[in-house]
Amino acid sequence: MEGVTMKDTLSALLALSLSFACPVLAAPHQYQSSPDRRVVVDQDWGPWLGPFRAKLIPSLMQDFGERYLYQSANAALPPPRVGERRVVFLGDSITDRWDLAASFPGRPYVNRGVGSQVTAQMVLRFHQDVVALQPAAVVILAGVNDVQGFLQHESAVQIESNWETLADLADQHHIAVVFGALLPVDNYTDAAGDVVKKRDPAELRRLNTWLRAFCARRHYAYADYYAALVDPHGLMTARYTADGIHPLEQGYARMAPVAAKAIAEALSRRSHNTLEGNNDE
Repeated sequence: MEGVTMKDTLSALLALSLSFACPVLAAPHQYQSSPDRRVVVDQDWGPWLGPFRAKLIPSLMQDFGERYLYQSANAALPPPRVGERRVVFLGDSITDRWDLAASFPGRPYVNRGVGSQVTAQMVLRFHQDVVALQPAAVVILAGVNDVQGFLQHESAVQIESNWETLADLADQHHIAVVFGALLPVDNYTDAAGDVVKKRDPAELRRLNTWLRAFCARRHYAYADYYAALVDPHGLMTARYTADGIHPLEQGYARMAPVAAKAIAEALSRRSHNTLEGNNDE
């Protein structure tokens, strides 16, 4: 073609190659996920939970798992001593408030509870707050905040899936598993407010039924805190809580032997499986 130089030809080829290598970004309507990502929250969380939730959300946008909370404590914790069978308690505020040193004196038990957390957050921080601490076992107590829907709306299937994911992570790292049953709740005091309304006791029982069967199927230990704390009306025994959800000291005193028995069972199974594995080699 007259008037076309070698430079013009090279420029055209370069432009053509760039059009294949760097496609134009798709317009929003071309994405397969919906462009409407607004979430309308019309629930009144009350004078305390409302401001707490509003303050928490910006932080969760940066680190939904809140892994920063135990980052320094984890870094300062030395590895387990030879022969030490460390146990990590993973959970929400019910675990966070548990004085493990008082309930299990002399035991190498580590508390990694975080108030208001849901199961999805615990999945995100499991590596840092459990696996990295090299425990022999993990005690998982989680799900009651999922039922409430404080941070996100969760179906029973989603909660169960998150439990399964936590268990899979523990299995992958040869950590013995103890699942704690969801505690009963009550509304016997003014401080309990609408705890029962937002955490349907029937739903808690259904989830516990699934969790017990899951533990039996996977050969995990099941710590039945529910049975230790429930009253004849299917609610938490009044003397064990002041706010309808968090145990008092006497409530934790009821939970401690249940946890101890389940931990012993889990560690025994772990030792047995380790011996079987050695024999197979």
